[in-house]
Amino acid sequence: MQMVKVNLNVRVEQSEMKILEQYVEQTGRTKTDIIREYIRTLNVHSLSPNNAD
Repeated sequence: MQMVKVNLNVRVEQSEMKILEQYVEQTGRTKTDIIREYIRTLNVHSLSPNNAD
């Protein structure tokens, strides 16, 4: 089954973009790859019993 992709536009502060760009440079990964990985970690954390509200 093929995943449907959607576009996401995010506004960030210039200082936040600088952090992301430095991380991209250090790791050799793309901004998209880094953001996708972070989103996946949010999914894992939101299911954790320690985060029950």
